[in-house]
Amino acid sequence: MYSRESLSRYALVAVLIAMVATVWFGCGGVEISHYYDHCVVATAAPQASDVGKAVFEQGGNAFDAAAAVALALAVVHPEAGNIGGGGFAVIRDGASGQVRALDFRETAPSAAFEKMYLDDRDSVIPGMSTLGALAVGVPGTVAGIYELWHEYGTLPWEDLVAPAAALADSGYIVDAPLAARLAEYREQLIAFPETARLFLIDGKSPVPGERLTFPDLARTLYIIASEGPDGFYRGKVAEQITACMETHGGMITAGDLENYQPQWRQPISFSFDSLEIYSMPPPSSGGICLGQILKILEPYDFALYAPRSVEYMHLFCEAARLAFADRSEHLGDPDFYDIPGGLLDDDYLERRRTMIDIEHASTSDKTRNGSPPIIESDETTHFSICDADGNMVSITYTLNTAFGSKLAVDGAGFLLNNEMDDFSVKPGVPNVYGLVGGQANRIEPGKRMLSSMSPTLVLKAGRPFMALGSPGGSKIITIVAEAVINFTRFGKSLGETVNHPRFHHQWLPDVVYLEQGGFDINVKQGLIRLGHNIEERVAYGDLQAVFITEDGLWTGASDQRGRGKVTGY
Repeated sequence: MYSRESLSRYALVAVLIAMVATVWFGCGGVEISHYYDHCVVATAAPQASDVGKAVFEQGGNAFDAAAAVALALAVVHPEAGNIGGGGFAVIRDGASGQVRALDFRETAPSAAFEKMYLDDRDSVIPGMSTLGALAVGVPGTVAGIYELWHEYGTLPWEDLVAPAAALADSGYIVDAPLAARLAEYREQLIAFPETARLFLIDGKSPVPGERLTFPDLARTLYIIASEGPDGFYRGKVAEQITACMETHGGMITAGDLENYQPQWRQPISFSFDSLEIYSMPPPSSGGICLGQILKILEPYDFALYAPRSVEYMHLFCEAARLAFADRSEHLGDPDFYDIPGGLLDDDYLERRRTMIDIEHASTSDKTRNGSPPIIESDETTHFSICDADGNMVSITYTLNTAFGSKLAVDGAGFLLNNEMDDFSVKPGVPNVYGLVGGQANRIEPGKRMLSSMSPTLVLKAGRPFMALGSPGGSKIITIVAEAVINFTRFGKSLGETVNHPRFHHQWLPDVVYLEQGGFDINVKQGLIRLGHNIEERVAYGDLQAVFITEDGLWTGASDQRGRGKVTGY
């Protein structure tokens, strides 16, 4: 038996340990790393991570697990997981060592036109590109995930869809983060009766502990399991989508659905120190902007700085300012616009680098896009999955803003995206993320809208090293860039890297966004003295990263800002 005095001493020690852990590791608790020799799965939802692990236990590979995880997230992470949206994958095939990029981004309906969101005075009509049927692009997720599985998967397709269908059928208990999100968006969700029926209980937002079930989504998934993409882009589900469009004034037709095709593309690749980095090419701006930021910063001696030093943050923001200025002018769907080939050219980036004054912030109204040489050649979710055979999958996919257009397809159980807002609705006018675009990203029928999604793979000496990505709208690019620098240049652990305070600059608006609580008064004052405008924002992003050690063991980290989970075996 322990005496009261000894129990008190143990309690005091426990409190002290907890206090030290909180100060040292942050409010999320002590960082615990688990290492796996067969596979690792990092996703934004525990149930989806468990689905991925179960696929491996059944003999599947990273591509099988990725397909099952993507479909499971459509059920358990409804604010971003989807079958009614689209996204990108950057993958490495362990057998051949080949790295490829898969584009399953949404496309503009065939009836779309450049001024569809403008009134007769050429002014943007508020909400039209973000809420309801006119905001919806032709979904690409089902076609893209199937294509990935068809090219590299090993298990039967129906076995990979079944876990998601079972989750939808039996439902799941709402946790506190999802309850908060549903409450936050309740007024928009109740604008559409079908959406309210799916996500509200007696017209009220569910509270933690209540169960949500999705029998209509389960039926849709069972059809997709049986028929593949044809079960979504043709037949009953396609009829439900087009009926929804007709009821709510949307543009997507049966022909738009039938004609949708994902595309394999050559990934953006560049070196940073001793690393080979691969990320998404246009119509994502992620790879090029990520490359520009890292390559502009590469020559600087980071031994002089710290991750939260004013000097480093200033240099990073100036590099980001230059990259986002180029983004606004030069990037769009490569099938519709000739993108300059020299945006990552060393000489071009050296000229851009000379524009940085290490002692003063530049101003965005005087920072213009460059003229690269011609060389031939917010709400989202990400997951990273790797296996012992060298297969690597980094996927970011989205409905765009939280719960997308807020419009659910009657009888089919899923939400539709509002990706049309990612076009330049009117050149020079910012979208919902404050991004300003030009003619390269104007609306055209069948065109893919520009994105900031940045699924990324990192190799070292040709071998797997890291896979990472995050949601966050325009902030995705800087989240990933900061993570690479924190892990490789500043030597942070993977957990520290994923949970490190974030900052962001995107050219316009001319503001440095700082995560609330992440930076002390000296940093803020230092940035202001250099001429930066600063603004604090609530925590953002949900980074999911995996890393392979020199001993060949995989480990992962899931952002404490979200509710995700890392698993493996």
